[in-house]
Amino acid sequence: MAKFPRRRPKNAAGKQSLFSRFARRKGEAGDRPRSRGIYLLPNAFTTGALFCGFFAIVMAMNQRFEHAAWAIFVAMLLDGLDGRVARLTNTQSEFGAQYDSLSDMVSFGAAPALVIYEFALRGLGKLGWIAAFVYCAGAALRLARFNTNIEVVDKRYFQGLPSPAAASLIAGFVMLLTDLDVDGVLYPWEAWVLAVFAGLSMVSNVPFYSFKDINFRKSVPFLAVFLIAMFFALISIDPPKVLFVLFVAYGLSGYVIYLTRLVKGNPVKLIEKTTPEDKA
Repeated sequence: MAKFPRRRPKNAAGKQSLFSRFARRKGEAGDRPRSRGIYLLPNAFTTGALFCGFFAIVMAMNQRFEHAAWAIFVAMLLDGLDGRVARLTNTQSEFGAQYDSLSDMVSFGAAPALVIYEFALRGLGKLGWIAAFVYCAGAALRLARFNTNIEVVDKRYFQGLPSPAAASLIAGFVMLLTDLDVDGVLYPWEAWVLAVFAGLSMVSNVPFYSFKDINFRKSVPFLAVFLIAMFFALISIDPPKVLFVLFVAYGLSGYVIYLTRLVKGNPVKLIEKTTPEDKA
């Protein structure tokens, strides 16, 4: 009696090939270089951050400094999300990287400089706008250096104070004084020192921890979840004061890391690779 080969179910081959094609495409997508296309989702977050920066400028011109400070803070949150959304949805693009950099210049460069000038520095005359310009120029140089060294710098650290963190120092200072119902013109020199410190820190080589080596997909102990809940509870007690303390602590943390490693004779090496220009 003749034996015929067993027929596979009609959909088996289709399902197998469909799955293999999906897996192959997913693997190829992970190795794919940055696309030149324009994607809606991550760029929507970037546009939101840009709007917050523009809104902060408008509010500062209308002497509504509390709104301006909170707008910069919201821009920080949106800026922290756009890159992560792009990586999670595999929608990274060269356009998105350039758009994000320009948005950062408005939200964390021009906006904080104008806000602190209108809030506290105007009465100092030329010294006031010079401090605001030092901050603005520092942000521009910081962003340009970040784009240039993105492939060679140690991912665990930022080279200099990141522009959102510098903006948080300005916004936190404004939030704190407005919450205390204190006019910024009473503290012009404190604002001057803060603006110059933030501007120079952005162009320094001081290492600031980037938190990029934290794996958010990895399981964590229950204690970590409890500490996160306590962290948000602490902020909710008095947001302006607590946030300003946190912003200042991060702004000083880089100098603590730098001096500690320097004393131990093991300074942080920020540049991991050699650029083609260095070899020439």
